[in-house]
Amino acid sequence: MIPSRHLAAVPEGAAPVVNDAVTVVIAEDHPLMRGSLRALLEASPGTAVAAEAGNLALARQHVIGHRPDVLVLDLQMPDGSSIQAIGDLRRRSPDTHVVVVSMEDTPGFAQRVLAAGASGYVLKELAAEDLPAAVHAAAAGGEYISEPVAERLSRARQALTHGRLTGREAEVLRLIALGYTNTEIAERLSLSPRTIETHRAHIQRKLELRTRAQLVDYALRCGLLAT
Repeated sequence: MIPSRHLAAVPEGAAPVVNDAVTVVIAEDHPLMRGSLRALLEASPGTAVAAEAGNLALARQHVIGHRPDVLVLDLQMPDGSSIQAIGDLRRRSPDTHVVVVSMEDTPGFAQRVLAAGASGYVLKELAAEDLPAAVHAAAAGGEYISEPVAERLSRARQALTHGRLTGREAEVLRLIALGYTNTEIAERLSLSPRTIETHRAHIQRKLELRTRAQLVDYALRCGLLAT
């Protein structure tokens, strides 16, 4: 059963909320996109938009005031980090789930969003298909990721967990991608530079990658830089 709440008071400019509907606050800085998301959700059965915000500060006010079932949050907001805001908003309103909408299809972003406490990651280009389903899945305590990102994230995780890289090799790869030299990595991991060189050779051979740029791209796709 999808949880819902009735809003006892509706602030000026907010929409009245149907008792049985999943209540939503939309945080998106572009007015046209915000309007499109609102129209999309209001056309979805069992969904009611309680309020909308063009910045994180107003989004916090609406989340605290409305205690919505779901906050639909743009990944790129003008007044701060949306990813950092997720944890803060979840602490302020624990029953509010967060679905992030984004143009970024790199799995690393989805990994960071989910790790921060969000329940969904929807590509804006697929919002018409995915957002209503993501909102209801989140309200029901589930998780929803747009399929192209979910598939790439799954493949990236499998590459790390199904025998291709050891845990130590994954950590070395992460540090390489972050820009550390072999000597610096050796110091951080209490290993010798020669051992790091050996790990790097094994990583490149297993992944069939030759350049640092390719290693960085792989680490991003695996979500390693979010850890």
